[in-house]
Amino acid sequence: MSQIAGWRSRLPQIHPDHSRIARSAVWVSLFALIGKSAGALKEMAIAYRYGISNVVDAYQLTLTLITWLPATFVAVLTVVLVPALVELRAKPKQEQAKFLGELDVMATVVGLLFAVILYVSWPYALDLMARNLSEETRVMSRRMMLGMVPVGIVMLTSCVYAARLQAREKHVNTLLECVPAVVLLAFVLAWHDASSPAPLIWGSTLGFVLQAVILRVLSGRADQIRARLSFSLSSPQWPHMYRAIGVFMIGQLIMSLATPLDQYFVAGLGDGAIATLGYSTRVLGLLVSMGAVAISRATLPVLSELLSAGDNARARSIALKWSLFMLAMGCVAVVVAWFLAPMVVKLLFQRGAFVAADTVAVSGLFRWGLILIPFYFAVLVLVQLFASEGRFKEMAVIAAANFAVKAVANYFLIRRFGITGVVLATGVMGASSFGCYLFLTLSNGSSRYKTGSL
Repeated sequence: MSQIAGWRSRLPQIHPDHSRIARSAVWVSLFALIGKSAGALKEMAIAYRYGISNVVDAYQLTLTLITWLPATFVAVLTVVLVPALVELRAKPKQEQAKFLGELDVMATVVGLLFAVILYVSWPYALDLMARNLSEETRVMSRRMMLGMVPVGIVMLTSCVYAARLQAREKHVNTLLECVPAVVLLAFVLAWHDASSPAPLIWGSTLGFVLQAVILRVLSGRADQIRARLSFSLSSPQWPHMYRAIGVFMIGQLIMSLATPLDQYFVAGLGDGAIATLGYSTRVLGLLVSMGAVAISRATLPVLSELLSAGDNARARSIALKWSLFMLAMGCVAVVVAWFLAPMVVKLLFQRGAFVAADTVAVSGLFRWGLILIPFYFAVLVLVQLFASEGRFKEMAVIAAANFAVKAVANYFLIRRFGITGVVLATGVMGASSFGCYLFLTLSNGSSRYKTGSL
């Protein structure tokens, strides 16, 4: 009883910054749970309708190739943009509106450029990625690409609106990530032709478009800025954005090759392997979103604000403590998820064309994938710290090194363990990433900033 009383007496002494992070993390976790639940329902519907089939192979492959470049740019832009928008809040409204208007146009232009690159390179991408898949699967992927091209464009515009919300510590953008899943779910359930890929195409495209529209409206209400589209790039924020994005983008592009790399290796195992990996990855995503997404989005605005105010010591102290806390929480999550894996996969997918043997395959792969969770939870906090400090060169070097680790691990582990080697290699990459960030934070970083106290 005395120990409990002691903990209660310490709670009011916790710094408000920790409270802000915890409060934001709770809301993000709640929104992520709602969003991922919608995603789980979508996956259940796809599993019921299509099972582990060439339609799902084509859809997963197409979605990966369509979102690869945009998702890479989004990952970079979010990390760079949120600290910039936090700092921009001190500027006059007119200057803020000008930069945001230019940013909207730039996001659209880059999205269109990616769409053109995708269209031109698609035959070569299929030859590389789908070399062992059937001709029917390859043709179906081509049809899907033509209908889903807009997805990559609206992903970039949605990123800008979501960053505006996050910079104001408004986390409704996390909740709105369920919109594409809900729309796709509705199309899959309402479509009459059980073997047609059309609901996957139209559901995905219209879902992402609707999400972008809603985010635009809400971001304008959150910061009370009406940004008018502008084709100039004269805002003073752009030179910093160019440098940050340019350096970080190189490393992130290399790192983003991990997903296509996995599908390249798995495609060599024949039809059905990509679908099995995809189902496993999506179940893992439910767990990842509850911790990693929540803590990264909760910490970035707070760390950016502290560093903008010059309080480097407290920012570093908070990041280290939350990183180690998330490492411990990730270990707990692994233990719980390991025991629940078969039941969860059966509950989510085992119906219709998805049979008991598929449940065994997916749950087994999911269990091995859990190795990544503790490292992924922990490293994302340190990533937010490095981004807030503007240490993008170091982040790029770490990303390139981690991809090299992933490629080597894939090569050896797939030969030894088959498809299980893919997720084991991802776990090795996660451990490598956490080790690099922690080493630089404690050694190189500590020589420049003093570590603060609670």
